[in-house]
Amino acid sequence: MKPRPHPPTTAPAGGPTPVAAYVYKNTVLSSSLPPPSAPHLPTAAAPGDGPTPAAAYVRMSTEHQQYSTENQLDRIKEYAARRGMAIIEVFTDAGKSGLSVKGRDSLQRMIATVEAGKAPFKCILAYDVSRWGRFQDADESGYYEYICKRAGITVHYCAEQFENDGSPTSNIIKSVKRSMAGEYSRELSSKVFQGACRLIQMGFKQGGSAGFGLRRMLIDQAGKPKGTLKLGEQKSLQTDRVVYVPGPEEEQAVVREIYTLFLDGGKAEREIANLLNGRKILTDLGRAWSRSTVHQILTNEKYIGNNVYHRTSFKLKRKHVENPPEMWIRSDGAFASIVEPALFARAQDIIMARGRRFTNEEMLQGLKALWSQHGRVSGLLIDEEEEMPSSAVFRHRFGSLVRAYQLIGYTPRTDYAFLAINRYLRGRHPEMVQEVITKLKEMEVKVARDKETELLVLDDELTVSVVLSRCLKAETGRSRWLLRFEEGLRPDLTIAVRMDETNEAIKDFYLLPAIDLTGARLRLSENNHAMLDAYRFDNLEFFFELAQRIRVEDAG
Repeated sequence: MKPRPHPPTTAPAGGPTPVAAYVYKNTVLSSSLPPPSAPHLPTAAAPGDGPTPAAAYVRMSTEHQQYSTENQLDRIKEYAARRGMAIIEVFTDAGKSGLSVKGRDSLQRMIATVEAGKAPFKCILAYDVSRWGRFQDADESGYYEYICKRAGITVHYCAEQFENDGSPTSNIIKSVKRSMAGEYSRELSSKVFQGACRLIQMGFKQGGSAGFGLRRMLIDQAGKPKGTLKLGEQKSLQTDRVVYVPGPEEEQAVVREIYTLFLDGGKAEREIANLLNGRKILTDLGRAWSRSTVHQILTNEKYIGNNVYHRTSFKLKRKHVENPPEMWIRSDGAFASIVEPALFARAQDIIMARGRRFTNEEMLQGLKALWSQHGRVSGLLIDEEEEMPSSAVFRHRFGSLVRAYQLIGYTPRTDYAFLAINRYLRGRHPEMVQEVITKLKEMEVKVARDKETELLVLDDELTVSVVLSRCLKAETGRSRWLLRFEEGLRPDLTIAVRMDETNEAIKDFYLLPAIDLTGARLRLSENNHAMLDAYRFDNLEFFFELAQRIRVEDAG
């Protein structure tokens, strides 16, 4: 989230060029790059001609490549000095894959600036073709370069051995390089996958949390334990490995009790969750139990010691794919088991039998029975019923829930209170946004509102979204909040405003950075795990401190 560097300040005669660096409070975000001084310009430059303004684009794939962007920039600066160019702006995508333009905010911003005709530079300098991108379609790489060329801005690849001058030789070499860059990613993906499969088959765990009743044990290259990893901790040495070990005995006892209640007690997942919540037992994330968390314990093979991998695929940033069981990579008996395999197998038989395909008539009969039992029908009631398909299945089969209701003669009652709250929140949202804008302007922070996305843009760089979330009451009486995000916008920071139980006053705020938002939805309870509640605040004072921009010399 680096702001655009400010133009370099003109140096006094005979003195060094001053460099103005700015920070968002407590965090250095960017520094402007001074143009090469006159002695470094080529002697062949015509008298009176100034250096050509240029932009530098640098990218690194992972945060582990600590000095990658600095090394790229050093080479780019040398190239600029030899060609009589002055770098006036640096676009950096740190820790971003080159497989697609998605997530590469700096590249998107640079291209958008070029397309809008607002670019103050005449050329773009990239380290090489692969830093521009490892697009799986080589034409995509050429497309973004053509946008620049069409706007009269040339792209230079500073470390390549060919001149990007549009000649037939240059175009051929460039096309080969683009294909090689994409092929490198495909080969690397294959090698990484093969390496992960080998480690899985050796009994080592590849990512993910341990789950309730288990712990992650760090072991060294010789297989000796080094200690358990806490939630959020990762290994520091490449040669270390992680395995699962049984957790505290009291947690193991709860896991076994879940199987006993399910198999011998005839309890459904929802009933088991209610029992555990009634005893104030929390999950490994410090949350209340739900049907899905109980179901996960009943279906995950790690509780019988099996190490399973490749249930889903997300290779080369393509669509997530659910893989069939025959494609799973497994190592049976890799860890110490908590549950007997025979008990696990019985649980799977029950769950598989329950998941049989219902006919339309059976589904509608179940819907009628639910109506008769509760006097009403809703998607929530359908999802809470263990012996019925989910509301999503009803929507898919009949086109919508309303259509299914019509087929059984049920007319849903309109929840006018719900609609009234929604109308109030729709009116409260612009008021809340305006309050934030007013406060920022009082602080002399440059702020604008994008007409298309309605995001707030601070200092032409930091994008902020304001989201209001109504308080929902679960059947247990607990308060819940559901936050919905527009994935296509991806603001740098989301201000999530939680309403209290009356939905008339603000309860608190969550300041959620984009890097920690991995989905389109986020469910919140009264108290959440520490990793999430670290972003919780009673007011927006911290946000306003973060937004305040000061000079580096004033930050000490």
